[in-house]
Amino acid sequence: MITDAQVHLWEVDRPDRPWPPARNEPHTPNGWSAEQMFAAMDAAGVDRAVIVPPTWVGESNLTGLEAAAKHPRSFAVMGRFDVDAPDAEEQLAGWMKQPGMVGIRMTFGYKPKTAAIDDGSLDWYWATCERHAIPLMLNLPAMAEKAGPIATRHPGLTIVIDHMGLAHGVGSEHPADQERVLALAAHPRVHVKVSCVPNYSAAPYPHRDIQPYLRRLYDAFGPRRLFWGADITRLEGSYGDCVRLFREGLDFLSTEDREWILGRALAEALNWPEVG
Repeated sequence: MITDAQVHLWEVDRPDRPWPPARNEPHTPNGWSAEQMFAAMDAAGVDRAVIVPPTWVGESNLTGLEAAAKHPRSFAVMGRFDVDAPDAEEQLAGWMKQPGMVGIRMTFGYKPKTAAIDDGSLDWYWATCERHAIPLMLNLPAMAEKAGPIATRHPGLTIVIDHMGLAHGVGSEHPADQERVLALAAHPRVHVKVSCVPNYSAAPYPHRDIQPYLRRLYDAFGPRRLFWGADITRLEGSYGDCVRLFREGLDFLSTEDREWILGRALAEALNWPEVG
């Protein structure tokens, strides 16, 4: 069973679900629906996907949760969360009781959120997520080392580093960024999303320039701590080739390795059982 570790689903800005005034630009202007995702998955042989609500819709998870409720075998949600909400701790206590919710995804890389990792203002948050067994996906482009102290202080917290820990649009030519990610392998509950690989390569399929880094990730973390994903709405190249690289390419992977990376590892780490 192949699981995509990251897909954005969203609807266009509308009066009953308005986007925040200050926002990132969406990957596509007309949204990306569950039906569009199903068509892409069917063509590529992908069975299910984790919905990561995009930043431009604000902190709303409604679209994702609706898709997961309608298609529970096909979708689960790593939701967005407002750490500044007055009832934040109360929300976290019931977070995993929401049908279809399997954790929280946080996007860093811009102020003030990046500073919050270092200034201690999120210490309560990491501790509360650990206490309630809430897995976290952290988008830390070119600063994956910031997850190290969190993992040290909270060894029971499941952490997933998004997009191999790389800055958007760069890959093999930034070895220092790679070393920051590889060092996190010392923390047994830190995982890595080997997602959107073509976007971090300057070479066509099979992206041989990024393959040495993929091998080092495999050697450091092992197949049970790596999650394949595509991030299809910003993917450069075809969805089919993105999954084919891990299903058929990368000669250092065994058949069992491919099963873990393509879905089994994620199913265990996020407690989203594979159901045929």
